Amino acid sequence: MRIQLSQRAPADDLLGRNAFALLIGMLLDQQVAMEWAFTGPFTIAERMGEELTPDAVAARDPEAFAALLSQKPAVHRYPGSMAKRVQQLAAYLVEHYDGSAEALWRDIRDGDDLLRRLMDLPGFGKQKAQIFLALLGKQREVRPPGWREAAGAYGEVGVFRSVADVVDEDTLARVRAAKQEAKRAAKGK
Repeated sequence: MRIQLSQRAPADDLLGRNAFALLIGMLLDQQVAMEWAFTGPFTIAERMGEELTPDAVAARDPEAFAALLSQKPAVHRYPGSMAKRVQQLAAYLVEHYDGSAEALWRDIRDGDDLLRRLMDLPGFGKQKAQIFLALLGKQREVRPPGWREAAGAYGEVGVFRSVADVVDEDTLARVRAAKQEAKRAAKGK
């Protein structure tokens, strides 16, 4: 299945072939539109002028990396703080997984094991980890035993709750509508 989270072919192609790019997109997916967040890894790679790897990002001077994310148009609404988070994520992968994002889901026992690994990542709380786990299961065929249960409501079949469920423009619109409805319901309480 082809990744279509940014709704821009070159950015989506990068997300589909580079697990680190997909992790960065998930990390950036807060307080900005989903498409903007998931275009971020492509923009970072273009501005770096090299392959987007944990080693390359972790090795960058923090001030220079923050400036790279701050160039117009900025990669995120908060480019300085997100640059720091992206570098923390990269450094964590270098230290714990030999610079391989895919190593996160290699040799795992079950969905709970993968969820724990994702929750250990800098910038990933339980909800973000569950959404990413659901994205891996639904769109990257990373499906250890119990992955749907570990992903919680985001792992359910036939729902439109998160980026895990976006495969085209129609499902993007359905996810947006579901999120708006959830916000309205929360305000009504």
